[in-house]
Amino acid sequence: MPPPAQLTHVGLYVEDMDAMVAFYTDLLGMVITDRGQLLGRELTFLSRKAEEHHQLVFVTGRRVEGEIQLLSQLSFRLTDSDLGALRWYHRRAQELGATGLEARNHGNSWSIYFCDPEGNRLELYTVTPWYVGQPWREVLDLTQSDEVIAEETRALIEASGNAWGPVETFRENLSARLQEG
Repeated sequence: MPPPAQLTHVGLYVEDMDAMVAFYTDLLGMVITDRGQLLGRELTFLSRKAEEHHQLVFVTGRRVEGEIQLLSQLSFRLTDSDLGALRWYHRRAQELGATGLEARNHGNSWSIYFCDPEGNRLELYTVTPWYVGQPWREVLDLTQSDEVIAEETRALIEASGNAWGPVETFRENLSARLQEG
């Protein structure tokens, strides 16, 4: 039986970042939790729930001519800090022939990414005890022990120069911003 996995956020490729952000913040009351550049693309993270760093992420680079690509990814959250469940899904995805399998450390989460049989990208992740300004990405070695992964993550975060702190503080601040609405 698979460990529990809850759908938590969707990533969309966009053409006009400002228009999309304005629409979703104005319509749904979402707030920007982070914004930045990664691999030549602009990313904007939005949430309306203090427990979720983001429920929606916009990524520049939408293509509709020729190769249709609108969905960036479907993301499923595992139990907090459950690297065992993440390893289970990593093994199972390999057994099922998933392509493009990679493990990433985002500081605020440990994630695996892969494509389903039709090329749709999935993410399964577990949150860490920390908030880290996004986008932020390092390689994750799931062969390491939970303790080593946690220690290395903290050291990488501290050395990165990114904004970071306890996830509880981030959630309290986001909750206050959402209530100001």
